[in-house]
Amino acid sequence: MHGSSGPIARFRRRLFPGHNSLARGSDRFEALILKLVILAALLAVPVAAAVGSANHGRQVAAAATDAAGRQAATAYLLKAAPVRIVDSESVGTEDSTTEAAWTDSRGARHTGGVLATPGSPAGSPVPIWLDARGDLTAAPRTASTAVFDSVLVGLWLWFAVVAALVLLHRTVRLVLNRHRAAAWERAWAVYPRSGSWP
Repeated sequence: MHGSSGPIARFRRRLFPGHNSLARGSDRFEALILKLVILAALLAVPVAAAVGSANHGRQVAAAATDAAGRQAATAYLLKAAPVRIVDSESVGTEDSTTEAAWTDSRGARHTGGVLATPGSPAGSPVPIWLDARGDLTAAPRTASTAVFDSVLVGLWLWFAVVAALVLLHRTVRLVLNRHRAAAWERAWAVYPRSGSWP
């Protein structure tokens, strides 16, 4: 709906009830809380951005530490990777752990389970990451991962602040609505019931 009865118009009246001669003190107080909630939500944007930026710096430093202590290598399957049957009509495509061998930077040979594409034949190369001892380890964090994590941290913080502000506004509005309903009840109580009119 549009015009004076549309959602934008209703929101404007809630935000600026002083333009309405019938506005009560509770309406003006609710409007003040709503304005403070909107202002706090806007102020939370740069705060969340600063937290995300600080997290990005930590993530980049951690990624550099990871990269310094890990090295890329290649493992070779000692046997064929099994084929995982999901049902009678399809074959699984998720990697499965298969015995493989690799050589570290010192020339020492290692064996262990690596994730390989199902059905890969023996001798197939598999990219892996090794720690300083030549053991398998997870891939280091990358700059793109640091950016994604930092943006996520900033967004989650802002969403958490906005959710808390919305909850605060709804709680205040609930209390005010109960107060207004009680005031209406008291106002109606001073008038005689319809059956008692002369």
